Amino acid sequence: MKSTSWIELSKSALQNNIDFIKNELNNLEAFYSVVKGNAYGHGIREFCFLLYDLGVKNFSVFNAEEAYELVNVLRKKDISVMIMGSVTEDQMEWVILNEVSFFVFNWERLKNAISIAKRNNKKARIHLEFETGMNRTGFPLKELPQLYSFLKNDAPHLEVVGICSHLAGAESIGNYKRIQKQMRMFKKLHSITSSWSIDSIQYHLCCSAALLRYPKSMYDTARIGILQYGFFPSKETFVHYTTKKKVIKNPLARVLSWKTKVMDIKRVKTGEFIGYGTSFLANQPTKVAIIPVGYAEGFARNLSNAGKVIIREKRFNVIGMVNMNMMAVNVTASEDIVIGDEVVLIGSQGKQEIKVGAFGDYSKLINYELLTRLPKNIERIIVE
Repeated sequence: MKSTSWIELSKSALQNNIDFIKNELNNLEAFYSVVKGNAYGHGIREFCFLLYDLGVKNFSVFNAEEAYELVNVLRKKDISVMIMGSVTEDQMEWVILNEVSFFVFNWERLKNAISIAKRNNKKARIHLEFETGMNRTGFPLKELPQLYSFLKNDAPHLEVVGICSHLAGAESIGNYKRIQKQMRMFKKLHSITSSWSIDSIQYHLCCSAALLRYPKSMYDTARIGILQYGFFPSKETFVHYTTKKKVIKNPLARVLSWKTKVMDIKRVKTGEFIGYGTSFLANQPTKVAIIPVGYAEGFARNLSNAGKVIIREKRFNVIGMVNMNMMAVNVTASEDIVIGDEVVLIGSQGKQEIKVGAFGDYSKLINYELLTRLPKNIERIIVE
């Protein structure tokens, strides 16, 4: 059974964004594609298939569940998967056996990794994460000598493939001093650990925002998320980029569109309320299109009497309360609209467009949150 709405993923838009990233990095291989949060709501299965077809083979996820899904979807021996966050003790055996790399940011995880690797006669592929000022996860730099001694003794069971940290808000100028301090700390970390004589370590600190604003944060690789999907990390980052490059046009293309169809048409008399409660009163004879999408499908309830949709290349207002699975749209201005007409919730139709940014402004959600709230059971379709 198909869902009441569907999401379209544009292959040409993704190609455009990968080319943009490649140009900024000067090397397509030099980044991990961040596909956590169900590929930022785009659908990890479909989106990673597209990425692989476009030559991307390094993927970064948050947890072992996402890694398991990605490995089983692509089933390619030439891909690299990195887990940045959660790996429970009972999941770690699968992770190690399947040569998935993962962040290690405390002694408990490090010792668990060694124990499980020994038991399976395998090497745990780890990225050592260090605390540089995010104050979230990571070894403190003062523990470097102890770590080095520990790693020397247990080297047969570990493969240190990366050393990394995470920047605390590179998309905002308000964090400038904090980011600069983090970059200095990571430079110190790089200097010290470079003498450890561990082969082929990848140093990574750079994210999408840092790639554009702090190119010196780029070491051996980067973790690129939001840029792939066609979004700058913030309006501030977009202004910084366009000013620096002296361009006006947005170089990125939106990969995702979200669509549904008109489920029913109603005629409401003057003076009648529409939907639950008394939030919308028809002050004239009103033609209403009923749309089979509500807050259970990711269309936020606070878009009641505020959201917009596109039907037959015209923009219409959501009226009344957004329900769990339905909403009403005022289409009085168009007698042509009928049951079965395509409805654009995010995306374009003709010359009309509803951008994720605008959708987010209506619902008071940032792009990241809005996208990742799109339910997994919505069908994802790949289009050119």
